Amino acid sequence: MLRRRNRKHYLQLKESARALMHARVGYFNAFYGHAVGKVFIKNTKSRWASCSQKGNLNFNYKLVLLPPALADYVVVHELCHLKEFNHGPAFWALVAKCVPNYRECRRALRAIERA
Repeated sequence: MLRRRNRKHYLQLKESARALMHARVGYFNAFYGHAVGKVFIKNTKSRWASCSQKGNLNFNYKLVLLPPALADYVVVHELCHLKEFNHGPAFWALVAKCVPNYRECRRALRAIERA
């Protein structure tokens, strides 16, 4: 199901994904308090999400199809990039504050990508 990437599928799920991502960004950012720009829902081929230098967050619409814990990890990961725009130790310490099992989540996402 996650490999399917046609426009019809994207349009069917885009608004559900937008509602979910806005809700989860709001929920986790209540803890972090970062300045969030705009939130975009995209149909990207090889990324679950990304963060721009302007503070905009881009999420793949397929996040709505993932188990909630994995989607939450992706949201937290991108929120933490608003403070640490790298993958250094300080970044992972920030992620671990809300997702202490982030390593397991990363492994699960990689397994889904390979499936």
